[in-house]
Amino acid sequence: MSQAHAYVRNYFGRFREQLDDLLRIPSVSTALEHVGDVQQAADWLADDLRQMGMTRVETFATSGHPIVYAEWLGARPGAPTVLIYGHYDVQPAVLSDGWRSDPFEPTEREGFLYARGASDDKGQIFAHLKAAEAMLASGGPPVNLKFLIEGEEEIGSVHLGDFVKANRDLLRADVCVISDSGMPTPDQPSLVYALRGLVTMEVEVHGPAVDLHSGTYGGAVHNPAQAIAEIIAKLHDETGRIAVPGFYNDVLPLTDDERAELRRSAWNLEDWKKVTGATQPWGEPEFAIHERTGARPTLEINGIAGGYYEHGFKTVLPARAWAKISCRLVANQDPDRIGKLVEAFILSVAPPTVRCEVRVKRGAPPAFVDINTPAMKAAIRAYEKGWGRKPIFMREGGSIPVVADFQKELHLPVILMGFGLNDDGAHSPDEHFSIEMFRKGIDTAIYFCEEISASV
Repeated sequence: MSQAHAYVRNYFGRFREQLDDLLRIPSVSTALEHVGDVQQAADWLADDLRQMGMTRVETFATSGHPIVYAEWLGARPGAPTVLIYGHYDVQPAVLSDGWRSDPFEPTEREGFLYARGASDDKGQIFAHLKAAEAMLASGGPPVNLKFLIEGEEEIGSVHLGDFVKANRDLLRADVCVISDSGMPTPDQPSLVYALRGLVTMEVEVHGPAVDLHSGTYGGAVHNPAQAIAEIIAKLHDETGRIAVPGFYNDVLPLTDDERAELRRSAWNLEDWKKVTGATQPWGEPEFAIHERTGARPTLEINGIAGGYYEHGFKTVLPARAWAKISCRLVANQDPDRIGKLVEAFILSVAPPTVRCEVRVKRGAPPAFVDINTPAMKAAIRAYEKGWGRKPIFMREGGSIPVVADFQKELHLPVILMGFGLNDDGAHSPDEHFSIEMFRKGIDTAIYFCEEISASV
């Protein structure tokens, strides 16, 4: 593998240029106007996989965005197969959101590459592609490799679960690696062992049949914008605890040992304020910030609207108001059950003077990873070689829906092996990715293949 690492050193400049090219493609999966861009990103990745020497590369169409699959099965007899998952779709981004530079024109500043998708997840999955290229150009990887790269992660991996279920033989492997997470500091690698699940819903409140004159009808008609605010205000108590009956029933308590391990990745309060821009933390006071965001479930208002909000005034009582709500779930919580509990609670507190509808969308279960598998130990050794330091274990507040699908359908150990930072700004303005961590990620991916091969 020393030749593969030398290849990385020799061609890292080209790798950087290629990553810039990929980041320039605005593959925003949630926007209809970017359907062609999402397809372009899939084609770009497929072309790169072919050029690097993967023996089978195929783009699978779905009723949404395409899935890119590639494989190289030329390792020694009995060698393990590593399935590497990532996504090439990104969140929406425009300059007016607060970016200092065009989100789809990669810009380097102080050792970081700024662009939408730089960390989440184009930069991280591209590290694995370049690791594969380096190994293929240096005598071949010590393991069989499969890549599964989707274009719908940012919209809930709508079609990937069905694809995995229908293609168990194609995706059969000994371990799955996912790099779509962060570490607390550039010099402290981490392995994520728990991801939160997700369930989303829309709430719509209807009042009068049409917008009404607020002078003529105000005081007699319950304003839907006010009614939805009253409903939302009842979803949490004054401490930040979710008020929905039964919401916490299935939450597993943290053990003392686990809390001690998680403290190693705890936020410094001043750093947290700097990153978030918030004046003070909010939430359940008996839990630390890092526990609230990784080990506790949430209920968030992602958007709320109603009435007139353009320039000037239009003094109306709006006919309707709506809100979008998401719940992040922790191990042992079921998205379907939580969706029904929240729906029932909202309908129970909705005032009789309005009509309320709740539409629960598709959910994704939380994921919990065994930290004592041979694959996890191989990942620890790989980080020690690539970063020069033993990784710590963390819980991740975000969701990667396919992890549960891999565990259920393929019965695979999943290694959540992030190469980014917790404050890379995923989903936010000025998302960025450390160029040095991109390089270390490539080397660490090579070390992992070496270590997992030696462990079998």
